[in-house]
Amino acid sequence: MNRTTTFRQLNAIDAIARLGGVSRAAEELHLTQPTVSLQVRMLEQATGTPLVQRVGRGMQLTPAGEVMAGYAGQILRLWRDAVEEVAALKGDIAGTLRVGAITTAEYLLPPMLVAFTEERPEVKIKLNVGNREEIIRMLAMHEIDLAIMGRPPTEMRTHATPFAKHPMAFIAAPDHPLMTRRSVTLHDLMDANLLVRERGSGTRNTVERLFREAGLRLPLGSELSSNAAIKRMVAAKLGVAFLSLHACTLEFQAGLIGVLPIKNNPIERDWYVMHLPGVRLPRVAAAFRAFLIDHGQAEITRQLETFDGILSRLHARLARQRRDQRARKQARA
Repeated sequence: MNRTTTFRQLNAIDAIARLGGVSRAAEELHLTQPTVSLQVRMLEQATGTPLVQRVGRGMQLTPAGEVMAGYAGQILRLWRDAVEEVAALKGDIAGTLRVGAITTAEYLLPPMLVAFTEERPEVKIKLNVGNREEIIRMLAMHEIDLAIMGRPPTEMRTHATPFAKHPMAFIAAPDHPLMTRRSVTLHDLMDANLLVRERGSGTRNTVERLFREAGLRLPLGSELSSNAAIKRMVAAKLGVAFLSLHACTLEFQAGLIGVLPIKNNPIERDWYVMHLPGVRLPRVAAAFRAFLIDHGQAEITRQLETFDGILSRLHARLARQRRDQRARKQARA
């Protein structure tokens, strides 16, 4: 039996097991599907047994394939640890930082990743962005080492640490009728076509809790799975929304949206960085986790200072518009 095996073959069977098919494995490995299939066939020749089998129009692992995939994952993680330990002997932090973030955090993380890698040029970044359910699955399947989200999952055990405050707010177009009022309450939003994210998302859970604590039923207008779609609808005055301020930076700067004058708006929750307990974190992941805990709030504070300046200018403009409207009414009277 030919026992020659390569890391390419191990990567192929590991990716198929984690991602559930050859096509997704090929996409992750940046290879063609025939190339991935060839690597599996060569591994089958090395082991002397079938590792995958066709089921309908797809492929699935055989029992031997599942065993091989399990060991392949362990071998690949050990190799990665070895490379990092050798780099550590030279005083370097190297390797690939595999981090997953919910969609809202994609606006938050890039500046932190840039700051982290500036002094660590040997570090490569693999950032996965998805909804909450996708990021939890990636963490459970060891596709990422760290997850960034606003609330630790309850369906699985994680080691979660808060590292910064997460500002969220009710928003509307600057010329929305509710923006002309001195103050707005949750009661005023009952007929305002409230746009919300899909069930299970962090902002959806938070806004549901706000209405529940106020003794109100959440007035669902439209449910969307995209922050971008919600912002476009808000800017077009098709409704109001509750979103993370991190997701609204460009729209605030362009004057397309503003924060509604509701008491305690924006509100703050926490950002968490988490990993699986009992699993050794790669050195690069442990370093980035420590970086977030030490410097994450400073980055948030810097962003909030920018938000405050933008919102102050926007609210000053709205106040001038209200004064002008009152002056015109008095002149007509």
